[in-house]
Amino acid sequence: MATVAETFLADLDDLSDGEREDQEMDEVQEEAEQERSKRRRTGGVREVAKLRSTERYRRVLDDVKRARSNESRVVGEEADQRYDLVLECNRIALEIENEIFEVHNYIKDVYRTKFPELESMVHHPIDYARVVKRIGNEMDVTRVDLDGLLPSATIMVITVTGSTTSGTELDELSLQQCMEACEEAFALDEDKKVVLKFVESSMTLIAPNLSIVLGTEVAAKIIGIAGGVEALSKIPACNVQVLGAKKRNLAGFSSAGAAVQPHQGFVFECPIIQRTPPALRNKAARLVGSKCALLARFDAFGDDRSGSVGEKMREEIVKKIEKWQEPPPARIAKPLTVPDMEPKKRRGGKRYRKMKERYGVSDMGKLQNRVQFDQPEEEIIDGDEMVGLGMVGQENSGRLRVQMKKSNLASKAAKKLAKVQNRRYGTGVTSGLSSSIAFTPIQGIELENPHLKTQKEMGRSGTDSYFSEAGGFSALPKK
Repeated sequence: MATVAETFLADLDDLSDGEREDQEMDEVQEEAEQERSKRRRTGGVREVAKLRSTERYRRVLDDVKRARSNESRVVGEEADQRYDLVLECNRIALEIENEIFEVHNYIKDVYRTKFPELESMVHHPIDYARVVKRIGNEMDVTRVDLDGLLPSATIMVITVTGSTTSGTELDELSLQQCMEACEEAFALDEDKKVVLKFVESSMTLIAPNLSIVLGTEVAAKIIGIAGGVEALSKIPACNVQVLGAKKRNLAGFSSAGAAVQPHQGFVFECPIIQRTPPALRNKAARLVGSKCALLARFDAFGDDRSGSVGEKMREEIVKKIEKWQEPPPARIAKPLTVPDMEPKKRRGGKRYRKMKERYGVSDMGKLQNRVQFDQPEEEIIDGDEMVGLGMVGQENSGRLRVQMKKSNLASKAAKKLAKVQNRRYGTGVTSGLSSSIAFTPIQGIELENPHLKTQKEMGRSGTDSYFSEAGGFSALPKK
């Protein structure tokens, strides 16, 4: 069995092996990146940008220009061809975006010798290419006019940093390759605008429901950056609203007055959100993003091209945003309470006890509200409803066995009635409506003393009273 020290040393060896593997992987990646950069610098921009020279790229652009020249309404087979061309344009737009990224990396690799700090201040590929073309090989950046290309704050930072940069001038070959790469980026950007403009004009064919909610321009941008309607349908709703978001590079400045807020993509440009008050735009963007994810799936895999689903979604979104803007219900002005006035406590008493007993739950109701464990409850049909009996009755008996508890209210009422009668007729006196005259079939009218008859019955023996034919029940006095 290994000791604690041996186990600890083995763990250290495993950690060192893992760190050594990570270092080797980093070195391999760094060597590959250096080799790629060297090939870019030596081979020129044609080494990395080959899309514009392909046959498929030129064919799609020719079809787009031909379709834009014929803006009449297309039906039947032409509509299907137009739809296929729009799908192809979406794929081409995504490839153009990747090609621009590769050209941007090539420009950074070449121009890093001249101005290494520029790539950390300008992130957008086209803006970076414009600034590089405008500066060129000029060492004094203060002489270069950058107005109209970038915001004034970014221009000031570039000017200050360019005067203290550690870069050196480029040779003629490197400068020429850098300028060719900038022209290649501009050409790719122009072709992308043409393709997206065509997709925008054909959005009623490819995504009719999404175009109704976002508008054709914004829908074309989102579909273009996602790589097609089917690719957009696979993106989660939380990521749809950030498609096309730009990074805000403040370069040391305060973010208090920043006009571009984070997580604002192309969705924020749609007319619905632009008409929404600024305080509710983030909430509205989340709502529109979730609906756009549903509409993209419907456009990608649905059969309805009329746009009825988009109209319904748009009305729902507009109603919700209008509901958010409604003022809260007015508060009802309540009169002030009397100072030093506490609510009265509920008093007990004879009247309250009577009321509580009169409206209290009966014993049968208590049993009906209880359910015995592990025993099925019997049910009866009362009109259209099923009423459970709870613990009322027993299993397979069909009878109700409820012990009726003597009501205090009834006994008190009987005592009160007896007290009233005693007060009215006196104790031990018979009622004035009773009579001592009895009618018999033999003697006719007979006078009898009821007290004497009672004493006689009380004096009879138990055998006579039990077996006598004329005898009845007698109540014995309690001892």
